[in-house]
Amino acid sequence: MSAILVEHQGPIGIVTLNRPEKHNAFDDTLIGELTATLKSMDSDTAIRVLVLSSAGKSFSAGADLAWMKRMAACSETDNFRDAMALGELMHTLHSLSKPTVARVQGAAYGGGVGLIACCDMAIGAYDATFALSEVRLGLIPAVIGPYVIAAIGKRQAQRYFLSGERFDAAAAYRIGLLHEIAKDEEELDERIGNLVESLLLSAPDAQREGKSLIDAVAFRPITSDMIEDTAHRIARLRVSREGQEGLSAFLEKRDPGWIPPRAE
Repeated sequence: MSAILVEHQGPIGIVTLNRPEKHNAFDDTLIGELTATLKSMDSDTAIRVLVLSSAGKSFSAGADLAWMKRMAACSETDNFRDAMALGELMHTLHSLSKPTVARVQGAAYGGGVGLIACCDMAIGAYDATFALSEVRLGLIPAVIGPYVIAAIGKRQAQRYFLSGERFDAAAAYRIGLLHEIAKDEEELDERIGNLVESLLLSAPDAQREGKSLIDAVAFRPITSDMIEDTAHRIARLRVSREGQEGLSAFLEKRDPGWIPPRAE
């Protein structure tokens, strides 16, 4: 059985972690399949938005114990190669050219938190739980660290990276890991659907450029080079086909061409 399920709902791509019996824990097979799936979704021009979901009771319990035991017996070189594969997965998800939404229920530990942090948006069920518990195993959340710190900030990372304690959805929302909390999975799907509908109203090239802009300017000093770079970015988009279409549609009081046809 595949570790990943893929579903297309028109312009929406749904990627589901599919190891429910293992609480969707990571092993080398899941990492490889998920990386390949994300790359395929990114190159599919029919897909506008990607939703990352999971089967079963947990979002992802982090690393699979059998996989960890196997890697503990390997050399540092082998472990480096293995960690780089996880690094490629996280970078691929973070760098996807289209909006990504994490649908979070149940437990999200270790690498599962990394996946959430790599998504542009995340909505979780009220009973979801989270932990960065690597330190309790004598390890650190190294590969996922840059993405988690970007999501929750240095101060919160100092607490949860060092304590390894569990925290609930309310805390995840408060520190910025989640954007919204739903009372149950029915409401979770409703909120995910509303967010996806909103994303489909926006221009796909502009969304890609918006993601690039955030990476280029976030947490960096506002210099003359940055000002010039941002001016070039908006000037380029103003004369682009998409920018021209958006302005024309606004002036003509019609939907721009990138909005999916409305159901009759």
